[in-house]
Amino acid sequence: MASKTNACRILDQLRIPYALHEYEWDEEQLDAVTVAAKVGLPPEQLFKTLVLRGDKTGILMACIPGDKELHLKSLATASGNKKIEMVPVKEIQSLTGYIRGGVSPLGSKKKYPLFLDRSAVHLHPISISAGRRGLQIFMKGTDLEVAAEAKLADLAQ
Repeated sequence: MASKTNACRILDQLRIPYALHEYEWDEEQLDAVTVAAKVGLPPEQLFKTLVLRGDKTGILMACIPGDKELHLKSLATASGNKKIEMVPVKEIQSLTGYIRGGVSPLGSKKKYPLFLDRSAVHLHPISISAGRRGLQIFMKGTDLEVAAEAKLADLAQ
């Protein structure tokens, strides 16, 4: 059995049910569509977590379906920013404690605002990174919204 991550501990503390799914990963195939296939879900049920910087609010996170792209203008509007940009990969670990391919919307070393694509609340299960490569959490989309204190918005295109 996989060892518990910070994301798992948060869910345990909140008494939110989830299941862990381990998979074989490699550096060249960390994209959400590949991971979804490895854990047996359609890509729209595997949510990827992106780390961004807003011109007014600073660091924030967005969680969107794996088969979609983030609509930056929608996130800017939802978060009260005029401009949003992706954080360079080399900064992700120092900001969140996570590495590319293992960024979870739960349990980062600092609590950043999380914006969750509205489609998540209609899905069960959704899959999110457990906070390390090769480990996914399956849970209800509504439970992720609660656990992450996420703000819902139409973010994906």
